[in-house]
Amino acid sequence: MESEGALNNQRELTSICFKAFMLKNSTKSNLNLYDHFARVLTKVMDERPENVVDVIEDMSREVKRGLLMDKQSTLRDIPLAPAAQLLAEQQRLLFSRGGGDDGDQEVETPLPNVSEVGFFLEQAGVGLGREEMLRVFLALKQLVDSQPLARCRLWGKILGTEGNYLVAEGEYRDGEEEEGINEETAEDAEGEPRDDDEEAEVVEVIDTLPRSTFKPPPVVPKEDNRTGRLDTPIVSYPPFPGNEANYLRAQIARISAGTQVSPLGFYQFGEEEGEEEEEGGRDSFEENPDFEGIPVPEMAESLSTWVHHVQHILQQGRCVWVNLAEKPEDDFEEEADEEGKEEADEPEPEVGPPLLTPLSEDAEITTTPPWSSKMSSTLISQFAIAVLRSNLWPGAYAYVSGKKFENIYFGWGLKFAGEVYTPTVPSMPQREYTSGPEITEALVPSLEEEQALKAALEEQKAAQDETEGLGGDEEEEDDD
Repeated sequence: MESEGALNNQRELTSICFKAFMLKNSTKSNLNLYDHFARVLTKVMDERPENVVDVIEDMSREVKRGLLMDKQSTLRDIPLAPAAQLLAEQQRLLFSRGGGDDGDQEVETPLPNVSEVGFFLEQAGVGLGREEMLRVFLALKQLVDSQPLARCRLWGKILGTEGNYLVAEGEYRDGEEEEGINEETAEDAEGEPRDDDEEAEVVEVIDTLPRSTFKPPPVVPKEDNRTGRLDTPIVSYPPFPGNEANYLRAQIARISAGTQVSPLGFYQFGEEEGEEEEEGGRDSFEENPDFEGIPVPEMAESLSTWVHHVQHILQQGRCVWVNLAEKPEDDFEEEADEEGKEEADEPEPEVGPPLLTPLSEDAEITTTPPWSSKMSSTLISQFAIAVLRSNLWPGAYAYVSGKKFENIYFGWGLKFAGEVYTPTVPSMPQREYTSGPEITEALVPSLEEEQALKAALEEQKAAQDETEGLGGDEEEEDDD
């Protein structure tokens, strides 16, 4: 009987402890399991649903939701827009129709047939894909509708670390180009407008300090260009004096000057009367209406059938050389300062290769040819196109099919620098010196050895002195 009573007491104590555990409130909802089970069982007895074991979880969730209803907002959370919806909203304006478009009339447009260009690029094995080419076509259409352009084409795509750049090449109509800076307005050093008709008062100033003879180098005037408004600074070595817009524009010009090519005979120089050729060749050309095209196999085999139609960029940073040593006419420096100085030699004008120079004259890159050419297909050669790839600017391509050709660039905007850098092999380590008495370190003698050596040296010295003394006595006897 005593063991049975102890067992009952143990069960009662366990039940009390378990009930206390179930009455412990949650730190999130401030509810406890005991009261929740009581409410769920009450709901089951009141509703008596069929297959209660299958819906007990839903009933438990409803009971808990009913207790927390007053603490929740009645407004539903706005779902996050998917990435496809955000992209569609950004590209929705591309499909909008401009106000000046007229679907019933054919309007001349400088917009090229981008779909055809994409078709040929797909045969050449390069391009942006049909979906992106369609978006580019619509973006170029908006550009043409908003700007007075006489010519517009897709130049290419330059890849970046944070974003890529789609580059369009355009040309303004005659008389529609943006006005430059008014050169008639001049300002003095203080920033105030200066009247050229007003006589300037000359004041002689006596300066006792030495005058510097340093003259800053003349600034090379820039040529007409079109840049973006990208203000990202360029952090590089060697340092680049400009932002990302300047760097991007410079690289585009370099790539265009080196990779913009066309079939031989597609362009020709004009034959106007009185036209004179300057050093370096002419700077303009026109389309040849009699161009019949070159067979595709011949275009893919020989680089002599391709020519450059963009001017070469000189070391001065321009396409047309400017003499910076030429002094202005209004130079009022004293003639005394120039006496005794030899006039500097006139610099030799810098001349680059003329326009419409064949690609066969391009210099090799160490052991790599500057261009690689092929046919898009050797199985169906009658429908193939000739594809040209630049090895100097990786990512620059050109194709030709009959009278149709195009140039495009897809890359990082970097030039091939030649062979890959390989560090030199380090030299063999020097051999150690051979051991010998002259380099072998002697052992440090002990105190007893030092005392013995000292005593031996003293005895040797005393014996030497005694010998010298005896020798002196014999010499004296001989003298007597």
